[in-house]
Amino acid sequence: MCLGIPGRVVEIVDGYAGQLALVDVEGAQRRVNIGMLDEPPRSDDWVLLHMGFAVELIDRAKAQEALAGLEMMGRGREERIRRRFEVRGVVQGVGFRPFVYVTASELMLTGTVTNTGDGVLAEVEGGADAVAEFGRRLRDDAPPLAVVEDVRTSELATRGGTGFTIEKSSTGEGARTLVSPDIATCQDCLDEMGDASNRRYRHPFITCTHCGPRFTIVTAVPYDRAATTMAAFDMCANCLAEYEDPRDRRFHAQPIACRDCGPRLELVGKEAAARVHDEDALRAARELVADGGIIAVKGLGGYHLVCDARNDRAVAELRRRKQRGGKPFAVMVAGLDTARELVTMTGDGEELLTGSRRPIVLLPRRRDDRAPAGVSDMVAPGSADLGLLLPYTPLHVLLLGTGDDRPGPDALVMTSANLSGEPIVTDDEAALTVLAPLVDAWLRHDRRIHVPCDDSVSRYVAGAELPLRRSRGYAPLPLALPFDVPATLAVGADLKNTFALAEGRYAWLSQHVGDMDDLATVEALTRAEKHLEDLTGVRPTRLVADRHPGYRSAEWARAHAAGRPVRTVQHHHAHIASVMAEHGLGADESVIGIAFDGTGHGDDGAAWGGEVLVAGYKSFRRAAHLGYVPLAGGDASVLRPYRMALAHLHAAGIAWGEDSPAVRACPSAERDVLAHQFTTGFGCVPTSSMGRLFDAVASLAGVRHEVAYEAEAAVELEGLARTARADSDTPQVSYCFAIRPATGEEPAVADPGPVVRAVVSDVRAGVPAELIAARFHASVAALIADLAETCRTRTGLGTVALGGGVFQNAVLLEAAQRVLTARGFTVLRPRLLPPNDGGIALGQLLIAASG
Repeated sequence: MCLGIPGRVVEIVDGYAGQLALVDVEGAQRRVNIGMLDEPPRSDDWVLLHMGFAVELIDRAKAQEALAGLEMMGRGREERIRRRFEVRGVVQGVGFRPFVYVTASELMLTGTVTNTGDGVLAEVEGGADAVAEFGRRLRDDAPPLAVVEDVRTSELATRGGTGFTIEKSSTGEGARTLVSPDIATCQDCLDEMGDASNRRYRHPFITCTHCGPRFTIVTAVPYDRAATTMAAFDMCANCLAEYEDPRDRRFHAQPIACRDCGPRLELVGKEAAARVHDEDALRAARELVADGGIIAVKGLGGYHLVCDARNDRAVAELRRRKQRGGKPFAVMVAGLDTARELVTMTGDGEELLTGSRRPIVLLPRRRDDRAPAGVSDMVAPGSADLGLLLPYTPLHVLLLGTGDDRPGPDALVMTSANLSGEPIVTDDEAALTVLAPLVDAWLRHDRRIHVPCDDSVSRYVAGAELPLRRSRGYAPLPLALPFDVPATLAVGADLKNTFALAEGRYAWLSQHVGDMDDLATVEALTRAEKHLEDLTGVRPTRLVADRHPGYRSAEWARAHAAGRPVRTVQHHHAHIASVMAEHGLGADESVIGIAFDGTGHGDDGAAWGGEVLVAGYKSFRRAAHLGYVPLAGGDASVLRPYRMALAHLHAAGIAWGEDSPAVRACPSAERDVLAHQFTTGFGCVPTSSMGRLFDAVASLAGVRHEVAYEAEAAVELEGLARTARADSDTPQVSYCFAIRPATGEEPAVADPGPVVRAVVSDVRAGVPAELIAARFHASVAALIADLAETCRTRTGLGTVALGGGVFQNAVLLEAAQRVLTARGFTVLRPRLLPPNDGGIALGQLLIAASG
């Protein structure tokens, strides 16, 4: 290691709040930082310099002694090396350059560090051992939010020098970087926000290099303040000093701000003149919510609609205004104590809830007599779960109340601010008009949201996280691919749309875009795709879409192809390929794929959804499927489960008696129409959908006959199955599918008729719906294992991949994983991406790359 170098102070420079001095070093004058000294030096004082800092006041004799050591340092230079480190991964916006600076300083290395379009580039010079240790720390000791994917090194000629600098970011053609997701406020910032002596006390936008907005404010790369929406705010002198101080937690933190220079809070009422700011805005917003009002709150990735989750009237009014139907609302709680009052929580669930990503976590509602009063039943009617999340911005913490704030609601409905089917609202002026029918006031700020990003939704099932919506906190983190992929854009599906860009060994999946049944969502896809291209530098040379002829996502791909080829892939093949890819299966590997969902276009023109595939990336073979029943009227049958119940009764040869809850739910005139359709096939398409079978059983058991959103009936059936207390004298698995073996090229068929007849029999016998639900779930899990066993016998494959929206069902996923493992199968299930259509784009990419 090189020695510290002494120098004589010539002049105190007051250019940076008194932190610099002009120092004579070996006959040359240069500026050095004197902020590390206990007291400011005077002219003619001698100081010991290290890495551009004055670290100690010394007397002249000690200075001359140190000067004599320069000859030794000169000999040491002969042993010096200089090495370049190119670091790729999530290394911008996470405090990586400050980490590099401090690491180099501790090891007494000279050099530079800068952001580039590919990541971070560092050059260091010094002793060989110190340079080697620097490389180890880059890989092993990176900041908590960083993800180091790759470190490439190269040797350079030594240049000498006595300092280490952070240089201006550089760009280049083909620039690519991995931008960090938005991160929940860290504990250090929360502590400062609660400290009355801190200058950021109760500051709604407190942040540092370890937390705060990233993805939603980035306008370009490399990641610097000028390339974010914080460029509109000039740093004050105090913030600038922190930003430039390597010892500070906010060293090069791009969103840094304080009350003097950062965004401001504003509450806008319905009257034009009704506007207040800062603490007055926060206080008025809390009072409005406490009094039963509904407000729009601007978050990281868009506006939320907020009301008191314990107030029946407020929640009912929000549901009425938003035309939400029975779809559950998410609830933000003040802390874990409140969460434990509302839900039953395991350690795994708590870890998801409190992690830096802060998704909405589905957790079982507390129903025992010891539970305190919960949230309004209108929050999640008919659901056995509550979707909870903890505050992830300082504004959320302040809105819920802290310190000496007057007590207010400790549980807030926190739902995306949009009209049904439209993207989340991000623009301030649009919010004033679009949300006017929904809210009583707007709590907003003047930091622009560049990228819309909904909250993520997740749950913990059978030993691993199961994402249900991958968005804030996760996007745009890339996924490593098992083999190289040419520059490709996969546009996903129409429901829960996400798209993906890939090139080489990485795929970048977008945030949640939404359902493609609205022009605004289609336009949101266009904007989001362009932004992700700009961030990643991927310029796709081909596109891939779902094979469904009516999908708007596929139509979008064709409209934006600009002469590039567009390939289509089968829906359920993509589901299985997605699971294979996230588990790293190679290009030539195959699995037994169980693809259960609501619907997907089949190669025979039917609506598939209960499929067993023998699949690799290159091709698939349909090995088995659920028996076909007629689907009459498409979406009409999705929204009216009693129609699917009658279809399954018809297919099973069971008369439509008035003793059936499903038959009674269907108006007599509609029954006549359905009977004609089922008999003649007019207006029907055959379906093998497992999701629709769940709907049918829910209606047959009297659980739900009409729904406001897809899978609502199945969600209630799952909740009943989870709470069932089966009679010990009655075997739980009393239903059994009839399996017709495969013949030649024809797949095996699992006939649901015997299950339907058993459910009808149990209903007539007065068996509780909870037990019927439990028996049905167990029977589907047993069917999965039986069909996998049949495939293993024919193919020798022992790996099963589970994909499709039906596997959002925690009861089924856990049961299927358990019975398959018991039979000796290796089970692959979604862990990084949703099993639903929100994860299908990854499968599309890998299939297209293999063809």
